[in-house]
Amino acid sequence: MPKPSPRRDGREAAIQYWFGHEQVVDGEADADCLPLFWGLRKASKIAREFAEELIHGMRSHQSEIDSTIEGALENFRLERLTTVDRNVLRLGVYEMLYADYIPAEAAINEAIEIAKRFGADESPKFINGVLDRIHRESK
Repeated sequence: MPKPSPRRDGREAAIQYWFGHEQVVDGEADADCLPLFWGLRKASKIAREFAEELIHGMRSHQSEIDSTIEGALENFRLERLTTVDRNVLRLGVYEMLYADYIPAEAAINEAIEIAKRFGADESPKFINGVLDRIHRESK
């Protein structure tokens, strides 16, 4: 498998951080865990800086991001989603709504690609549908 770009690697690291954190700390991400995470997950300086920007941004806007996702889900609650899908959606919504320098289409595409790598077979289509709805409704 080819080495991902620093941005893709940063996004994947952010998803891995949140995934692990939800498993261990019941969803409450804590900055004190970052050094431990980086001791286990290797990344370039650029990927690491980008991942930390995403991790902190997702944490600081988590309630708004979760509300946005809840509003776009049909017949689902956020808690019922798989941990991977939930956090890929959070990443996509964060990038679309709060990272002005990332075009929404790029955020959606990156989320789909990460869902292909870490999610279930149906995850990419599901992620695409939810993020596309949020994007259309946010215009």
